[in-house]
Amino acid sequence: MNQKFIRFLFYFFLAAFVFVSCDEMDDVETPVTGNEYLVEATLQESYSKTQIDLLIAIASTQYPELADLADLVKSGVEVYKITYKTTFNDETINASGVVALPDAAGDYSVISYQNGTNTLHSKAPSVDTNNDLFRILKMMGSTGFVIALPDYLGFGEADQMFHPYLHHESTVQTVTDMLKAVEEFVENEENISLNNDLYLAGYSQGGWATMQVQQAIEADASFAFSLKASACSAGPYNLTTLNQYVVGLAEYPMPYFLAYIFNSYLQLGLTTPINSVFQEPYAAKIETMFDGNTSGEDLNNQLTTTIANLFTPEYLSGWDSEANYDEVLSMLQENSVPAFVPKSQTRLYHGTADTYVPSIVAEEKYAEFIAGGASTNQVQYIPLVGLDHTGGIIPAGLASILWFIELENSTM
Repeated sequence: MNQKFIRFLFYFFLAAFVFVSCDEMDDVETPVTGNEYLVEATLQESYSKTQIDLLIAIASTQYPELADLADLVKSGVEVYKITYKTTFNDETINASGVVALPDAAGDYSVISYQNGTNTLHSKAPSVDTNNDLFRILKMMGSTGFVIALPDYLGFGEADQMFHPYLHHESTVQTVTDMLKAVEEFVENEENISLNNDLYLAGYSQGGWATMQVQQAIEADASFAFSLKASACSAGPYNLTTLNQYVVGLAEYPMPYFLAYIFNSYLQLGLTTPINSVFQEPYAAKIETMFDGNTSGEDLNNQLTTTIANLFTPEYLSGWDSEANYDEVLSMLQENSVPAFVPKSQTRLYHGTADTYVPSIVAEEKYAEFIAGGASTNQVQYIPLVGLDHTGGIIPAGLASILWFIELENSTM
């Protein structure tokens, strides 16, 4: 973790501590009835405009771009956990997420932010109310947006099931159903309404999820929201490109990412024997590692960063050519972002020093968009020079929000 980020956290949490007694609520439930998607809404916390002004002032000492928001804060925010209905394997299941509402009357657009890779139930957006990035995002409702943070399946209300990591169909379903639940929630609120404009953003797994949702929404003319812009950051958009990159390395610093993918696909029906892909003793561990209580760091410690020791020689030489691995290759292809040409304003942010998800996947996707006919005014690739995967999280999130505010204000 870089020193700038550590200093930011120190100042951020110092300010948060000053206000903690008036930030947190005692789980005030808001009754909801007669909805197709929304099941329950619970008030978790609130931030006054004064609190938000002070927190932005302090945080901008470490992230100067935040100072641009100082004059854009219009209100406080109220933060709710919502539970909503979605489907998985043709069965109805309850999922959850966070919604932050401005506490001032108005007609608002929605920003949906999809979070990055996580293995801990305690770190889901609706559970981890003190997460620094989530707190910043929730406070951004004060600039004139309704903010949505989905938990994903396997977390929050759905933590009794496995997390279908990097699974196209369930990810799109979960995020779009939450947006429908947000619409129903706001319909029950006095003085607040939605103008049906939507902005999407996300980082890492969330960058991939954002692009998947963008493609699905743009292909569905009946979807209730009008997508205005999408900011996809550090996502593994093409999983075959990511796999090709990894098997060509001597060392890969995040082996649990790879185990997470294969555990998910095994749960989703992959029949390729795990020990034909991973070597022992790692193969025997993978299906029991992801229990919701073990961090990525601890999972990495159970694996190896040496690629020649992690994967079998057969997989390394034949993952994309041998019949034994056809099913694996198909799963990677099916869960990569489909080929499409964006209809909405789109930005791809990616750290140039990212060794977890290499920037080549963003560069490749950008080239595909341009080759498909997108203009360079509509689609932009923005390298985050010198930033690695962790270091790019906050800068990409802030850049996305500032861009959305600029677009929103330009249409008023």
